[in-house]
Amino acid sequence: MTSPVRRSPFFQRFLEGHSDANIRFGDLRSLLLRLGFTERVRGSHHIFRRDGVPDKINLQAQGGQVKPYQARQVRSVVIRYQLEERW
Repeated sequence: MTSPVRRSPFFQRFLEGHSDANIRFGDLRSLLLRLGFTERVRGSHHIFRRDGVPDKINLQAQGGQVKPYQARQVRSVVIRYQLEERW
């Protein structure tokens, strides 16, 4: 018998997608790192890559928040590749 997937409250809210305009940059950055992405910073661009995921994620903070379209892009990648947090 498999145990249910344990997700952080932020990850669960993020997957539900109710408030893309109110996601803090630091929260999404931390989530990507827990999902196994590596980060490279070039100016204001934070670029995330992960082995096995051909998509590149590019985030920019805007007043401490991520841009809503960037949150949707990250959610799409998480769902497409069935990524789960690493604890």
